[in-house]
Amino acid sequence: MNVVFISPHFPPQFFHFVAALRERGIHVLGIGDTPYDSLHHSLRESLSEYFFTPNLNDYDALLRATGYLTWRHGRIDRIDSLNESWLEVEARLREDFHVPGLLPADIARLRTKLGMHDVFKKAGVPHPDSLPVKDAAGVKSFARRVGYPLVLKPDVGVGAARTFKVTSDAEVDAALEQPLSGYVAQAFVRGTIITYDGLVDRDGHIVFHLSHEYSDGVMEVVLEQRDISFWSLTDIPPALEAMGRKAVAALGLRERWFHLEFFRLSDGSFVALEANLRPPGAFMTDMMNYACDIDVYRLWTRVLTGEDLRDFRYTPKHHVCHTARRAARRYRYSHSELVAKLGPALLMHREMPSVYHSAMGNEMYLTRHDSLGAMKDAIRLIQTQA
Repeated sequence: MNVVFISPHFPPQFFHFVAALRERGIHVLGIGDTPYDSLHHSLRESLSEYFFTPNLNDYDALLRATGYLTWRHGRIDRIDSLNESWLEVEARLREDFHVPGLLPADIARLRTKLGMHDVFKKAGVPHPDSLPVKDAAGVKSFARRVGYPLVLKPDVGVGAARTFKVTSDAEVDAALEQPLSGYVAQAFVRGTIITYDGLVDRDGHIVFHLSHEYSDGVMEVVLEQRDISFWSLTDIPPALEAMGRKAVAALGLRERWFHLEFFRLSDGSFVALEANLRPPGAFMTDMMNYACDIDVYRLWTRVLTGEDLRDFRYTPKHHVCHTARRAARRYRYSHSELVAKLGPALLMHREMPSVYHSAMGNEMYLTRHDSLGAMKDAIRLIQTQA
């Protein structure tokens, strides 16, 4: 089996996916924009071949690279990156090389905010009303129907980048002094973000799922540069699970990760925010492993190779928390003091890649706890400012 893996070096922990593939005897053919000698040694050892191209946005270069790898190794069986940035690239290459998986038409339907809106509404999954932004008059008319505030966001985007809130007609006029090409206006929903994350097999059955809760909305974190934290839940709220399963079925995914975000409202009900056709971001795949004492990197590989996982069982045992810090702030406790205070609860400390700084801070502490109370105590230790 030949698998082309685009950008196998980023996010940095994704080399575990490649290693898991190689462990099962799969030929992993990497295409990336980092020179081979700069790759993590474990990644180099797991790749059957690596094609360096300096710009992964150059589709013609990726086309040539995949053609070369096909000539060298034979038919390509899967093409993946598991990375939001390259979903469209994956799909185009699958179509051009007749490889199973999501194709450009699927991406257009499932990745855009308006496409998600239609899928959720048709499936009966509550979702904020949305409208393509054409002019100020249209946005104001929409506001009269659904009320202010509104969120203006790119139809295709991730991590609340270039997203902002408007609360009046005057703010709409100011926002649209320059046309917002490819933007969507969406009714603002106030609630706690809870995810429904998991993996489906080639028949669309969910073989793994878990939920995470965010301390703040990502838009607020980005716009106000708050310190974010998010953690795994040991129990998925039944109403969320029912809604999540309905949404996954409506998306029609096969052999695929999903990362669905929902708002939990003050009355305990849920509203879908968006669907992402990939694993959850940052180090959340590692969080899953620590929460359930499993290996989701190997689990994905078992899905990809068609193993029957109907009897696969696991138990969410712990609350695993990502707690962020920002370089611009002074905190009460130094890193060495935190190491001593957190003790065995501290699993990992990492400097975050620059692309994550706006939404997830400059560094993160990963901790594991048996109770939410102990977890929140750890968050306070890490984020209390001087």
